[in-house]
Amino acid sequence: MKILLCFGTRPEAIKMAPLYHALKAQKSFKVLVCVTAQHREMLDQVLAFFEIVPDYDLDLMQPNQTLNSLSAVILSNMDSILQEVKPDLVLVHGDTTTSSMVALAAFHLGIKIGHIEAGLRSFNKKFPFPEEINRQFTGKLADIHFTPTTVATQNLLNEGIPFQNIIQTGNTVIDTLLWTKAKISEDGYLLPEIELLKKTIPMDKKIVLVTGHRRENYGLGLENLCEALLTIAEREDVSVVYPVHLNPNVQDLVREKLNNKKNVYLIPPSSYPAFVWLMQQSFLIVTDSGGIQEEAPSLGIPVLVTRTISERPEGVEAGFCKIIGNEQKKIEESIEELLNNFSGFDNPQNPYGQGHASQKVVDFLASNT
Repeated sequence: MKILLCFGTRPEAIKMAPLYHALKAQKSFKVLVCVTAQHREMLDQVLAFFEIVPDYDLDLMQPNQTLNSLSAVILSNMDSILQEVKPDLVLVHGDTTTSSMVALAAFHLGIKIGHIEAGLRSFNKKFPFPEEINRQFTGKLADIHFTPTTVATQNLLNEGIPFQNIIQTGNTVIDTLLWTKAKISEDGYLLPEIELLKKTIPMDKKIVLVTGHRRENYGLGLENLCEALLTIAEREDVSVVYPVHLNPNVQDLVREKLNNKKNVYLIPPSSYPAFVWLMQQSFLIVTDSGGIQEEAPSLGIPVLVTRTISERPEGVEAGFCKIIGNEQKKIEESIEELLNNFSGFDNPQNPYGQGHASQKVVDFLASNT
């Protein structure tokens, strides 16, 4: 069976990496990888760490490209790749422009599509944008739906997807996280990036780790976040650590507001192993990321989500995550509350899985295709 994995962003690569290696270990599969490089530099970091060499690299990233131009060029380029490879199955992940356009290209050619991390829904087409519609669109095209949770499975059943086409696996990001955590803790493992972080960030303070890059937070949302962080950074027991996304919409505003401020450490986007290490050192995380909401429960770290809605309700319901929006006062109050009162979770059982998702996907494909 010939399987083509297609992805284009750093989060996709992180979540597809363990699946790639699990598929490669199955001798009955011929596994190929195509990357669109929707994110170039951040994608390459992950490919190098997980030792993945793409068979096809479309290298499509352009400065300030629009969603429409990106969609068009992915669709056009994938047409020729798919006709050359002629895979039996295309696997895409999640909710990116790459996922939806690759799925559409495969659908046009009558190629079976498997959707990893299927079934997540916010039920609001503008939040997250454009990811909610990308994911729903991909779900309409997919033939096999690999869901991470019971909620995701039920979402698809509610939409009329046949039960036999849905396989609940857990989330592959937990596979990745646990493998990475073990790797960086090995005796003799040395990553210069981590060693530099140890010298840069005071380890004797409560680390507030921050990420922010969602389109819906560009402008006022990011500005409110920065102002809140300045207030928090006035505390002498806190270090605010912010790996700043490369997008100019994020870089320019964040650096204008936070550069060279007391107790604030702006660092370049971290490689995945360095970011896992940073999460492990953190007291709490403030983020608008989806993946971090899934990873942090396995580390026992509380997460404040600077969004108004999340397509990942399981972490919120289990108490690991709290949705706080992007108003300055609410961000400040929520951070202060955790800094002053959080003492750990009673039962840190991650609702997104225990690290076996990739093998469950492989087992299903080996038995049913």
